[in-house]
Amino acid sequence: MNVSTEADVKKKDKMDVGSAIAYSIGFGGTNVVWYMINNYLMLFYTDVVSLSAGVISTILLVARIWDAINDPMMGAIVDRTHSRWGKFKPYIVMGAPFLAIFNILTFTVWPLEGTTKAVVCLLTYIGVGMAYTVVQVAINGLVNRLSNSSQIKMDIISMAQVVSSVIQTILGAVAMPLILFFSKSEVANGRGFNRATIVFSLIAIPMFWYCAARCHEVKDGPAEQPDKSVKAEKVPLSKSLKSLLKNKMILICVAMVFFGAMAAIARMSLLSYYLIYVAGAYNYIAPTFTIISLLQIVGNMILPLATRKFGKIRWFIFTMCLNALSMIFLFFAPAGNIAILLLCSGIYGITNSATSVSYSMLCDSIEYGDYMFGVRDDALAFSFQSLGVKVATAVTGSVGVLALAAVGYVANAQQTPQALTGINVIVNLAPAILTFLSLLLMVFYKLDEKTMNKIRETLEARRSGHMLPDDPMNR
Repeated sequence: MNVSTEADVKKKDKMDVGSAIAYSIGFGGTNVVWYMINNYLMLFYTDVVSLSAGVISTILLVARIWDAINDPMMGAIVDRTHSRWGKFKPYIVMGAPFLAIFNILTFTVWPLEGTTKAVVCLLTYIGVGMAYTVVQVAINGLVNRLSNSSQIKMDIISMAQVVSSVIQTILGAVAMPLILFFSKSEVANGRGFNRATIVFSLIAIPMFWYCAARCHEVKDGPAEQPDKSVKAEKVPLSKSLKSLLKNKMILICVAMVFFGAMAAIARMSLLSYYLIYVAGAYNYIAPTFTIISLLQIVGNMILPLATRKFGKIRWFIFTMCLNALSMIFLFFAPAGNIAILLLCSGIYGITNSATSVSYSMLCDSIEYGDYMFGVRDDALAFSFQSLGVKVATAVTGSVGVLALAAVGYVANAQQTPQALTGINVIVNLAPAILTFLSLLLMVFYKLDEKTMNKIRETLEARRSGHMLPDDPMNR
């Protein structure tokens, strides 16, 4: 049996800085191309395209029904791809231009009316969702092949999130001014949204291509040696799905990300309504988004040190509790108090770094699936996470716009006191409750540092041709 020395372990655990930087740039590209949809799609649909709440709700529902089929199917296709460029890179390269095109089409005001307009909006939204799945599943799955070390993956994800936060800080500062610049008006219009989306989409394409060109996957062991006479084992899709559904840790992560994404997306996509109508701070839209993104950079920068010192689970719980409390405090604070608004936004931003930990937890859950069932499907697992995020986007968008209508919101008008209270509930209190629901799932998550070290030791022994006595695959 081959015994790894301490020097071997340290060498294995050393980060490939070039790959980490390239991955971070590619990961940042997803934020660039998806920024408008996350933050301005609902505003675009209601105030520019003039779609009714019922139509928007239907569009989001139909798109998510299709995603329930498309996302797992895409994950399965990626996991069964074997090319000289690797498993993930071809989809990053090929998917990027389609993602840019459909992103632009989604923010296009078509000279149509009635049902025809609604159908075109539905098709463009489904198209951008499909293209996003291709690229995002590939990029998310790629991080799990950049190292065999759980902590190194956490470090790479943290670096990627820092880059992402820098990008979001820039976008938060320039997006609305850019929209207004292209609108040639003091109020955003269709031309402004469309031109800004074109700019962001064109910036994202080379970021994706650089990621694909510069990232290097680690080798898992004998199964990936470049012996063309040895064919990779083809795992049936039915076995992959069965193993995934038996993997409680993955299911917990997906559910946790779903509730967390609902909280974050609901707040960020509707925050503009709060700032414009409740706080009366139209001029503070850009500064607020900028502060959130800027402080998220700080949160992600301290993640490697914090997770090493306190552990992923404890740090995740701590930051998410603060995240929810910041929203609750703002809910009860006097409307229009800019100092409190910016303070709570800063706390919310720095604690948003917890999303990075959830990505790392999913990586650990994939390793757990390999350990327990001998099946490793990176892309399929991340496709379920992607589906969870998109379902969360649809639910929050659909419910959010219906909730706005229910509380009496009227676009481009003076809001009633009831509507203002309702907007405050939707933007602050409801996301805080969803965040606490996400935290409750952590009670059942068991992959701490000690467990992950044991899993890694067992997998390395298995890949070297030997199985430890307590290896689950011995049963």
